[in-house]
Amino acid sequence: MTWFAFFACFFAWFGIAPLMIIVREELNLTKEQVGWTIIGSVAVTIFARFLVGWLVDRYGPRMTYTWLLVLGAFPVAFIGLANSFESFLLFRLAIGMIGASFVITQYHTSVMFAPNVVGTANATSAGWGNLGGGVTQLIMPLIFSAFVIGFGFTDAEAWRLSMVVVGGVIFVIGIAYYFFTQDAPDGNFKDLRAQGKMPKKEKVTGAYWQALSDYRVWILFLIYGACFGIELTVNNVAALYFYDYFEVDLITAGAIAASFGLMNIFARTLGGIFGDNFGSLWGLKGRSFWLFIVLLGEGLALMLFSQMNVLFLAIPTLILFSLFTQMAEGATYSVVPFINKKALGAVAGVVGAGGNAGAVAAGFLFKGAIEWNDVFFIIGAVVVAASFLSFLIRFSPQREAEERIAFEQAQMDVLVNKAEEAKQAVMTSQRLIAEAKAELAK
Repeated sequence: MTWFAFFACFFAWFGIAPLMIIVREELNLTKEQVGWTIIGSVAVTIFARFLVGWLVDRYGPRMTYTWLLVLGAFPVAFIGLANSFESFLLFRLAIGMIGASFVITQYHTSVMFAPNVVGTANATSAGWGNLGGGVTQLIMPLIFSAFVIGFGFTDAEAWRLSMVVVGGVIFVIGIAYYFFTQDAPDGNFKDLRAQGKMPKKEKVTGAYWQALSDYRVWILFLIYGACFGIELTVNNVAALYFYDYFEVDLITAGAIAASFGLMNIFARTLGGIFGDNFGSLWGLKGRSFWLFIVLLGEGLALMLFSQMNVLFLAIPTLILFSLFTQMAEGATYSVVPFINKKALGAVAGVVGAGGNAGAVAAGFLFKGAIEWNDVFFIIGAVVVAASFLSFLIRFSPQREAEERIAFEQAQMDVLVNKAEEAKQAVMTSQRLIAEAKAELAK
């Protein structure tokens, strides 16, 4: 449920991006105004992720996700009421709130999975959620075309109705999240607090401020801006970039842009899997070193992509860049659960906000003063520099030892469970054999 809810939020968050070619013409938006809508779509999410990080520690992922989805459905559906740059920008700002869903997804998987697989779990749930950014590039032009060709609506009516469909879907998913999930493996936060198994809500704020004072949280804030922030930016500009610079049509531009987001089906998971494997071999410092490797690869790949001016070379280079970008995101959130377990929501929220801060910073470069291919090269160089920040994420020897014990205990639990399953299988086989012998005797 949590990856699917995030998938729907990501789809709705960037649902308008592949239709911007139509919106730009209808609302007569300049290149600078398009740049401001790109910034607006991710700017509010910075503050929303800080807030949601506090809320999820306090009220639990189930209630926080439910309200975020239900309330977020309204600006998604009503963006069709926009008839000017100013009103369109306001709706893009409001829609950006649902980008905070990422924090809840990472929190929910972090509390549900053991230390030996938490990196893989976080990366997969987030990656399959981010997949919505790729799928929307394919599906939204098709929904738009269905309204135009199948039902005879004008272009201006079709893009608006397409967003109403998306808003309705995430509203329904919000209701489903309430009924089909629980906060933790042993129950909901409200019940656990009543039983004295969790700290009171009042203690959450103190832990939140403690997390904010940890320099490692802010290092990860910057690092996540250099990977997820760039993914958000590319999701917003990819279709326009290929439409303007390679002169392809709307459907083709959307399909090429989708290839970037669709890599999330496995690329981010790879980042988490390798993060867990590096952690098993070299402890927490191994996770940080893996983060350096993939960030460096991301920056170099983006610089290479910026130099491509032939379509058949640009597409595979885009995919290579996407692979490293999403592995870097998975690697980041294989480190996050080990920073401060008492304020996991705060850490996840701050680091997640860094992704949007990176997207806002990158968005200012797309306002028209610099050619977009040159912008990509500059961003790639910044990512290369940011990769070296990974070496500043350090853990005390005591913390390393504690996590090593927890990691080994989780692996031992897996072996015990497998042994128990094998024992049950043997007992079942013996019972079936005994029953068969009894039947034969009869």
